[in-house]
Amino acid sequence: MMRSLLALGLSLLGVSAWAQDVSSGPDVGSKPPALKVFDVTGKHEGKEIDYTADRKELPTVYLFVNAAKFDRPMARFLRELDTATQNDGGDRYVVAVWVGGDAAKLKDYLPRVQMSIKLDGTAMAVHEGDATGPEGWVLNSDAHLTAVVCHKGKVAAKFGYQSINETDVPAVRKALTKAIGK
Repeated sequence: MMRSLLALGLSLLGVSAWAQDVSSGPDVGSKPPALKVFDVTGKHEGKEIDYTADRKELPTVYLFVNAAKFDRPMARFLRELDTATQNDGGDRYVVAVWVGGDAAKLKDYLPRVQMSIKLDGTAMAVHEGDATGPEGWVLNSDAHLTAVVCHKGKVAAKFGYQSINETDVPAVRKALTKAIGK
């Protein structure tokens, strides 16, 4: 009986660890592709912008949110990452891009999300093109959220998550700090 429970526990642990991470995002060391989106709540609110061109060399975390998979744990991740980047100071910024779903409905929905989770250093934007995400960003359709850390015009780290919450922030924060060199 004890062996059966141990075997079951170990197999579930393996499945759990496997289910959380998927390969998603452009290769580390590559130049991030153009990111033309409609900015719903950021510095360019109400305008279409290429955030990659706007942020150029500045430390930026690009988050790609699968619109159908957005939930409260993911909102807690966003809020915690926003707080961490604001506390760390400098030019750090987070750009969260919703992919998939109805762009018009997302443009109405995201301001309500912003009022609820109150992000200070994060833009919420909508990708209005292909539901698979912006061209060149190599987003895995199995990822509920993809985080791409960029600095000095290069991809420094990437993370693909099928399950995410605020406990995943330290890894992204550490990658951003390492990319900056502070």
